[in-house]
Amino acid sequence: MENKQQHKRRYISGLDGLRSLAVIGVIFYHLMPENMRGGYLGVPVFFVISGYLITDGLRQEWQINEKIQFKQFYLRRIRRLYPALVTLLIVSAAYITLFQRNLLNNLKGIVFSSLFYVNNWWQIRQGYSYFDRFGNESPFTHLWSLAVEGQNYLIWPIICFLLLKFVKNKSTIIKIIFGGTLISALMMVLLFQPGSDPTRVYYGTDTRLFSLWLGSLLAFVWPTAQLRSQIPKEAKKVLNLSGGVSLVLLALGFFFLDARYSFIYYGGFYLISLLACVMVAVTAHPGANWNRWLTNPLFTYIGKRSYSLYLYQFPVMIFYEAKVKNIADHRWLHTVIELVIIFLLSEWSYRFVEKPGREWTFKGMLRKLKETVKMRGFTAQAVKQWGILLVVLISLMGLIIAPTNTLTAEQEAFQQKIEENQKIAEETKSQTNQPNEAIDTTETSGEIPENIATLMTRYQLTEEQVRQGQQLELTAFGDSVMLGATSNLQEVFPSVVVDAVIGRQLYNSLEEIKQLKKEGLLKKNVLLGLGSNGLATEAQFDDLMTEIGDRQVYLINTRVPTQRWQNEVNALFDQMATKYENITLINWYQASDGQPDWFREDQVHPSEQGLIEYTGLIARNVLLP
Repeated sequence: MENKQQHKRRYISGLDGLRSLAVIGVIFYHLMPENMRGGYLGVPVFFVISGYLITDGLRQEWQINEKIQFKQFYLRRIRRLYPALVTLLIVSAAYITLFQRNLLNNLKGIVFSSLFYVNNWWQIRQGYSYFDRFGNESPFTHLWSLAVEGQNYLIWPIICFLLLKFVKNKSTIIKIIFGGTLISALMMVLLFQPGSDPTRVYYGTDTRLFSLWLGSLLAFVWPTAQLRSQIPKEAKKVLNLSGGVSLVLLALGFFFLDARYSFIYYGGFYLISLLACVMVAVTAHPGANWNRWLTNPLFTYIGKRSYSLYLYQFPVMIFYEAKVKNIADHRWLHTVIELVIIFLLSEWSYRFVEKPGREWTFKGMLRKLKETVKMRGFTAQAVKQWGILLVVLISLMGLIIAPTNTLTAEQEAFQQKIEENQKIAEETKSQTNQPNEAIDTTETSGEIPENIATLMTRYQLTEEQVRQGQQLELTAFGDSVMLGATSNLQEVFPSVVVDAVIGRQLYNSLEEIKQLKKEGLLKKNVLLGLGSNGLATEAQFDDLMTEIGDRQVYLINTRVPTQRWQNEVNALFDQMATKYENITLINWYQASDGQPDWFREDQVHPSEQGLIEYTGLIARNVLLP
């Protein structure tokens, strides 16, 4: 019966085209988020395709057999997904063990949560952020989406069976599934908190199921077995036009819908999933042209390898960018190199793991292991089998020695520093109307007071600059680099108001500047420290300056050599400093050039010495000599 079902199903080649667009979006979102801000939307496109095909298959099986063979379903899913996933985990764990041991922390939790498809919840529990590349570097961050799909694969066949057996009525089933999608979308709306890290709602199965279930709903509304190629011309035009509009809107979303926009969580993801449903529907319909338009050798090649491409893209980026220190200086060269590596590994995975893996069995793998142990000599087959076994053993060794929730001394110190500075930053806002706790600058014997002399030496300032700093009104607005310097800034500028947030970018800072202004916390001198997390446009900067008004602005440029946007950000800041008379550019990039000791491991956040140099540079530019 199962073979009969499989022969009846039509292969929709155009869906490979949709998969190719989705995976390209995801890859470029991770490679160049400043250019493809919404590339992460490829994930809900994958979810919709998956939900549609899985449910369409289950529905056809029920119509033919009047039952669902759960064991066969789960075995097919395991053979389809596990070989490539397990291989990725083994190869990556071996690489980490040999070449990048700073990533060993929590490796056991990552591997086992990925194997059991609960990685999304594991990351949430660990407090990891999808949006903080610097504080949460991991080659396995992207596996959260496989966990969401895996959990759906576990429960959906059972739900589908219950609906088909006991509800039966198609219209009622559609209403129930639609209700489920609305509940999931409502969970996203209720759990999302504007201004805070959205990782919980971004990762949560409860808040992401609606994309998968919209695909499942489509399978009941638009079953492949009932779609006919002969349809009226007007209907064909409607299908083709609907697909065109949906594809254009999806493309716009891929380029412009940043994952930090509140709109995304207040219905945006749902809208994108609906657009993906339209694209799947018109592609699946043999009467429309979209299946043909999305079928070509390139799309077919990428689409068939989309699973392997998705698996390997993030590890390649993390491993490569950890070893290459000047990504920003040769952004396009390194982008091409990373893409080549990703495609080569994906091709290897597709040919030698993913395709043959669909036929693998546990008994067959045990037999291979026994044959390897019995092999003698240096035949090509023996070398290959022993090589595989060696990689497995190295990865197992890595799992054994991997610490759990253990930070390096530097990481622990940095985390503690950030937590302390977050408290200080909040205090600077609440205490802004209270008397300044400036140091005593009174001279008692004609000598420079010791406390002033200390600041002069530490930050390379004159006595007059230190005295000015004790009285200056200043608002410091920035990202995690500035947050790390909060206590240093407060030492030089006791009246400073610090508003610094991990992951902050210029393009989403306008509302926060407005809020500071409304609360009377935007002082006549404004220090801006942005650019570490991504690019902005001139128009976005202009909007920010309009809100700041005629206040004196001190703009710090950025040093983030591991990211492609560094030079573009600094070029924009140079341009803005020339354009606006009330901007003074503070050239941190130039001052820190050739000073590796000023930075932590990530080459972005200043070390203790770097924070002193960073603060001193700011003070010398802000204060009169």
